[in-house]
Amino acid sequence: MRELLGPTYRNLAALAVVAALLGGAYFVANPLVRYAAWLVAFAVWMAWFVSVAREWISKANF
Repeated sequence: MRELLGPTYRNLAALAVVAALLGGAYFVANPLVRYAAWLVAFAVWMAWFVSVAREWISKANF
């Protein structure tokens, strides 16, 4: 499990996208922009989660 959560391209890309979204949204005073940024960040997190889960299941030896 540790190798799935290490500094891979997928993990760093997801972190960079979410950090850029939330960082950029807080410079805008509109609450709708912040809400949209949180929604997109959640979608990125869910895509990351599904990607890691699929990889973990494919490597699992049940």
